[in-house]
Amino acid sequence: MKKITKAVFPVAGLGSRFLPATKATAKEMLPVVDKPLIQYAVEEAVAAGITDMVFITGRHKRAIEDHFDKAYELEATLEAANKTELLRIVQEVVPKHVNCIYIRQAEPLGLGHAVLCAQPIVQDEPFAVILADDLMEGNIPIMMQMVEVFNQHHCSVLAVQEVPREHTKSYGIVSASNMAPNIEKIHGIVEKPKPEDAPSNLAVVGRYILTPRIFHHLQQINPGAGGEIQLTDGIAALMQYESLLAYRYDGVRYDCGSKLGYLKAQVMYGLKHKELSADFAEFLKSL
Repeated sequence: MKKITKAVFPVAGLGSRFLPATKATAKEMLPVVDKPLIQYAVEEAVAAGITDMVFITGRHKRAIEDHFDKAYELEATLEAANKTELLRIVQEVVPKHVNCIYIRQAEPLGLGHAVLCAQPIVQDEPFAVILADDLMEGNIPIMMQMVEVFNQHHCSVLAVQEVPREHTKSYGIVSASNMAPNIEKIHGIVEKPKPEDAPSNLAVVGRYILTPRIFHHLQQINPGAGGEIQLTDGIAALMQYESLLAYRYDGVRYDCGSKLGYLKAQVMYGLKHKELSADFAEFLKSL
């Protein structure tokens, strides 16, 4: 089985829940303290040994490409002003051994379609999918944990967490049986079921490792509501031919696709920031 060297970042969504902030800015460029969400996601992929970052973008996402591009004028200005630390920060946004590849998704036809857009680059390799608005952290980066699971079991791996049953209508929900500590074999997956119809409260969150056979199934499935191709439907079809694992990751997730989750992330990352933590903690105590 080939190593995981490619990560797909579906970043073409409109970010409508954060309007007007996202009217002219990609939601993935919203900062948590001093880094945009998409940079946290890329850093997680790099930590897992991934070298090719495949961004599925839309026409209003140019800021993402600019962020990971070389900024000649900015670097020259910082160098002339002898601001060496800021220059280092700018130059290390993307490590030199990492490739950034951009594919335009012409229409917002769903997460499954966004993943399918990556096929010409991914081809016949297993690959990661990372949703940047799920900000996830652990002592060992979450994607690094998942790559280790993949290397042991050689099949697709979905990150999962338990959610309150009343929230199942916001997630893909799996039915699964225990296989090893924190690892379960998936028997079924349903997209956004009503609480009374959900097979469990084990929800798929924004990290996946998928085998290349997923592309065949994404090509075959019919669009669902709103004409969208659901990744969940492709995974359900894949499960008929290959084993799929649910991985209960060791870490914390902040749903930065919601305003409340985004605010929680700001607070927690502010409290851990090496320059701000003490003063910010004091401010919070004063409230």
